[in-house]
Amino acid sequence: MRKLSLFLILLLCACSNSPTLEVEEKLVNIRYLALGDSYTIGESVEATERFPNQLADFLKAGGMQTEVTIIAKTGWTTNELWDGIQASEINPPYDLVSLLIGVNNQYRGYDINEYREQFVFLLNKSIEYAGGNPQRVIVLSIPDWGVTPFAHGQGGERIARDIDAFNAVNRAETEKAGAQYINITPISREAAHDVTLIAGDGLHPSGKMYLEWAKLVYTAALEALDISK
Repeated sequence: MRKLSLFLILLLCACSNSPTLEVEEKLVNIRYLALGDSYTIGESVEATERFPNQLADFLKAGGMQTEVTIIAKTGWTTNELWDGIQASEINPPYDLVSLLIGVNNQYRGYDINEYREQFVFLLNKSIEYAGGNPQRVIVLSIPDWGVTPFAHGQGGERIARDIDAFNAVNRAETEKAGAQYINITPISREAAHDVTLIAGDGLHPSGKMYLEWAKLVYTAALEALDISK
């Protein structure tokens, strides 16, 4: 009995001198720059419904606290986006950069070769802002506004052809640069049969559609950030 008591005392002393293991939960901080036009600023929806903000929610749920910087305005063309970037205070490098631009070039009837030149410039700038890593740049295709109530009577088939032509340009240049490309145009065309995908203004996407975009961008973002799903 005396030997047992001595053993217990020695055991307790050994335990009291053992270092305490503390597991600290580390939160990953992500800086995300979203560049674009009305589709990025989320015209006619709440700020929380914008696709960059919904993407940030997904990342946060995955343990990544995301700081979102949006440089976008309704009506901007490629050239106007660059003017907006120059007028903004940005602080690269960013962990993630998204680029969605061109619908207003198409809407105004601007030359597609001019679009190519200006898009490539913006894409290269986006890569620069991502610390020179093209895989951390995600380009989204231009949605098809020709299926919206706003476009009724304006030639939906012609608009679709134009959008496809502009998207052929931005896709080819994105792949050439080694950046990631997300084709959201098919989702936008589902609005022809689902009015809940359109915002109250009859033109821009609803939060529901932006959610579908955010899901696709989230998958690309995980790959870009080299984080397993």
